[in-house]
Amino acid sequence: MVPRLQTKYKEEVVPRLMKEFSYKNVMETPRIEKVVVNIGVGEAKVDIKYMDAAINELAQITGQRPVLKRAKKSVAGFKLREGMPVACAVTLRGTRKWEFLDRLMSLALPRIKDFQGVSRKGFDGRGNFNLGLKEQLIFPEIDYDKVIRVRGMNITIVTTAKSDEEAYLLLKELGMPFSR
Repeated sequence: MVPRLQTKYKEEVVPRLMKEFSYKNVMETPRIEKVVVNIGVGEAKVDIKYMDAAINELAQITGQRPVLKRAKKSVAGFKLREGMPVACAVTLRGTRKWEFLDRLMSLALPRIKDFQGVSRKGFDGRGNFNLGLKEQLIFPEIDYDKVIRVRGMNITIVTTAKSDEEAYLLLKELGMPFSR
């Protein structure tokens, strides 16, 4: 079954983007390449149970098992040794990417307390969008009683857009709730 957001992209967003930016070919229209979700777990150097909890929560949210990220260098000020686990990340492509974005935009973001919209400052100049969340509890998949510690996460939406303006219009048309 084709995800709802992917159908919307093909039927509504692509024609609108072609008209707006006067593309001659459908393949010129910007599309979402991948979505990367990352959780930094600094407490994992003290107790590995924090990393296990973060991996399980990220797997519940995304539907895919995360990869463990390890420190590349030792940093004495942070009591960090090379090779210690510091984060976990998931790269979503295909159907999972569309389903995650749909849940993020329609379920999770509106559950944020006093939500005014997503800042437009998250674009990197190359058409990619970064979004930071302060807690994983906004996702309905997470059971509040089983959470060991409230953790934030970074979500990066990588697009094929050549500029921030193209990426902004792509995400806005897909339903990303940007602030005014």
